[in-house]
Amino acid sequence: MSRRGAILELAILGLLHDQPLHGYELRKQLSGVLGAFRAVSFGSLYPCLRGLVERGWISERASGNQDRQVPGLGGKRGKITYELTAEGKEQFQTLMAQTGPASWEDENFDVHFAFFGRASSDVRLRILEGRRSRLEERLDDSREQSRQRRERTDKYTAELHRHGLESTEREVRWLSELIETERSAYRTTNPGTAASAGQPVDGETPEHASDPTEESDKE
Repeated sequence: MSRRGAILELAILGLLHDQPLHGYELRKQLSGVLGAFRAVSFGSLYPCLRGLVERGWISERASGNQDRQVPGLGGKRGKITYELTAEGKEQFQTLMAQTGPASWEDENFDVHFAFFGRASSDVRLRILEGRRSRLEERLDDSREQSRQRRERTDKYTAELHRHGLESTEREVRWLSELIETERSAYRTTNPGTAASAGQPVDGETPEHASDPTEESDKE
């Protein structure tokens, strides 16, 4: 499955976790989760829904006039409502527990973040810290490139580059605030335990701390 298909499935399962939805309403809400620049066409949505039905993760129920359209007659099939099954809820929780790089990359982070309320505190921290670390690496690379090509870059390209740097810096600050909030809440509810997945575990350094989801992410 493509990365886009996988993130679309996660978004659908997450939206249906709250309530059953018709295909049209589901498509509208998906644009809010995936972002305006990743609008989902019905040509992409319905094949994905069929695949989820076949795997038993969602079910469909017709409402209203359930007669299929027949040539020469005015009957139309009623709207289809999609619901999450017990297996679908389990699959959604499995996906939300993954904290590998796929969960904090540009195309996936927003969707995971949209459903953070259904993830555990340690999962949220791992994803937020992973995202921040990736952006900090990007900032270092961008600053180095800027220094190397400063003299041969026209003012408009330089301005666009500066805008990109400032946007990334703002996101890093935002992530840092979220991480501190999560750590504070974790310390309050789990006194005496490490407040971050990045804290040393059993004498390990943060870089080598064990990740209980690492093996599952590799599979």
